[in-house]
Amino acid sequence: MAPGGQGPGTVVVTGLAGIGKTALALHTAHQAITNGLFAGGTLFLGLRGYAPAGAVSAGQALEALLRALGIRDHDLPPTVEEQASLYQSELARRAEEHGPVLVFADDASTTGQLLPLVPSHPGHRLLATSRDALTGPNLPTRLIPLDQLAPRQAASLITNTLTRTRPSDPRPGKEPRALEQVAEHCGHLPLALTIAAAQLADDPGLPIATLADDLANTRNRLEALHYQDGDGRSPAVRAAFDLSYRRLEDRHALLFRLLALNPGPDLATEAAAALSGQAARQTRESLAALARTSLISEAPIGSGRWRMHDLINLYAADLNHHHDNDRALQRLLEHYCTVTEAADAHLRALPGQPVPERFSDRTAALTWLDAERPNLTAAAGMGHSRTTGSLAAGLAVYLDRRRYFQDAIATGHHAVTMARQVGARHNEGTALGNLGGALYRVRRFDDAIDAFTRAVDIFRELGDRHREGGVLNNLGLTLREVRRFEDAIGTFTRAIDISRELGDRLGEGTALGNLGLTLRKVRRFEEAIDAFTQDLAICRELSDRDGEGKALNNLGLLLRMMRQFEDAIDLHTRALDIFRELGDRHRESQALGNLGLDLLEVRRFEEAIDAFTRAVDIFRELGDRYREGGALSNLGATLGEVRRFEEAIDAFTQDLAICRELGDRHDEGTALSNLGTALRESRRFEEAIDAHTRAASIFGELDDHHREVTALEDLALDLLRARRFRVLRPWRKLTRRTRSSAGGE
Repeated sequence: MAPGGQGPGTVVVTGLAGIGKTALALHTAHQAITNGLFAGGTLFLGLRGYAPAGAVSAGQALEALLRALGIRDHDLPPTVEEQASLYQSELARRAEEHGPVLVFADDASTTGQLLPLVPSHPGHRLLATSRDALTGPNLPTRLIPLDQLAPRQAASLITNTLTRTRPSDPRPGKEPRALEQVAEHCGHLPLALTIAAAQLADDPGLPIATLADDLANTRNRLEALHYQDGDGRSPAVRAAFDLSYRRLEDRHALLFRLLALNPGPDLATEAAAALSGQAARQTRESLAALARTSLISEAPIGSGRWRMHDLINLYAADLNHHHDNDRALQRLLEHYCTVTEAADAHLRALPGQPVPERFSDRTAALTWLDAERPNLTAAAGMGHSRTTGSLAAGLAVYLDRRRYFQDAIATGHHAVTMARQVGARHNEGTALGNLGGALYRVRRFDDAIDAFTRAVDIFRELGDRHREGGVLNNLGLTLREVRRFEDAIGTFTRAIDISRELGDRLGEGTALGNLGLTLRKVRRFEEAIDAFTQDLAICRELSDRDGEGKALNNLGLLLRMMRQFEDAIDLHTRALDIFRELGDRHRESQALGNLGLDLLEVRRFEEAIDAFTRAVDIFRELGDRYREGGALSNLGATLGEVRRFEEAIDAFTQDLAICRELGDRHDEGTALSNLGTALRESRRFEEAIDAHTRAASIFGELDDHHREVTALEDLALDLLRARRFRVLRPWRKLTRRTRSSAGGE
């Protein structure tokens, strides 16, 4: 476990369910941190590898870890591959700035869950737990198998629990033989021992001998002590659960069984109330009673969210086989659908529009969705047609905004399948539209085009012009991404016509903005200006400040392309003010970058430097390393214009480090070229020669011969200024060959 030590960087604690894997791993992690071994901190992730609702996917795991590392939701890359790269980059940065990191992945079931999480930096460590011995050619691991406790240790576990709860508890000292019998009947299995100890601690007057007799005489004891590997069940745990369950009051026992109907990893008190059909206060009393028996836990205490271990969940689910719980499940799913619909209304509402009173504001709606997302996405996959369609539609905006694209794809597929099974054509069209949006986000453009096209056909067939126009707009965006510009222009035009026909001003403005961006791509500037101007007018008419800021920004970019720099400055300044007003830090930084480029064009260098500096600060704060590098490059170029070369060198050096961190070879070559030029102007000729030599090598490696020639020309200037004339003759031959491969002089 020691950072940088010998052996593989991944340790997997293995053993059967209830053997104490997580407890040992957590203890080890705490000890390592106490001893100062992981100065960079610890990242904890529950992989739910054996959960009935499904294991955490690689994409979901990487998203969670990136958020823990400080990456904002809107800065998360769309694809799993890009997330994996950013994860490794952030770990490398953490190692450099703070020290080694311990990643703790609990309850993995496959090597596929662990592979993306293995740190590439030699100083970091991955500590995982699993019921399976996870290893393979691509996952070198140190396996730590756990066995049952020795008899003395098992008895001590019960004793320690009792004396920790009540230091004066006399029973362990008075009944040592009965204590040994209880430990033996539990098979020395830590989970069974813990539950037996909890029973004794909960009833301080219960003799240990009585519990030993209960275990000895129970009809289920032999089954309980027999473990069947691979199916997620442990009879040893079942015996202990039976004892706990039989001691519950009827109302608590009923709620315990019903909790297993929840599809996700935890649930809120109000969801448990929906299950039970009781008031929230009465439901919480029952939940607290179950928590005292260790059958469930409130995590964290006071949060109002309750969790079951997966084996306890299986046990409760088995009990449900003897009960009809359809009405309870329907109440729960109806609760999830109703509240999701209310939360979605808050996310979609424009200023001044009425919204459901269920939430005080948009922030409260987002907070609820964040907490319930695992339950909602799992419920969408349960195979109930109405629930699946309702939740998929209600979660579409939220999952997109929070960048949970893998969840959006999964719920979209579920919704399409269920709609087809029941012949609900309208629901199928809606689901295809939402699925297409998620596929677009992860850059699966061909699949997205297929989904959007089928959705358009369905809505056209049903005569739903409003939905047809909305999907056409998204189809146009996707066509633009695959550079089918004329098709995209035609699609946006159809969407605009439909919106005008229906009087849908918001849809019309959105399509106009997208049309303008596409027209700009094909350099039809006057038409693009007209589209952006109309979009801007509609946003102002609807008091859509976010849309107004985007429209101003887009129009400013176009005017800069047309060299109307003063107008571009004005528009980007106004966009900047709006994004600050809305608290949108990411778009604020983008507007600052655009404003800096405008100011640079009119040689207002000091103002440009200020804009780029503020953009760098915000991108750094948000953890957007790629855009931080771009802003640093622009800052360096502007500092060079005012001959502040040492500061320019610092900016380009930081840009170069980011490019290398992200593995972006092309931008690395550009950063080296820029750095070399600044070094030459500072008369640091040998360093400039080295930078331009490496830049030329990278561009040659990437077959970018135009940039290679430019770097070689810069290298020639370096050599000339350094008065290394003998090197220039072979350079002339080299550059002639390179120019030839680039297509001429």
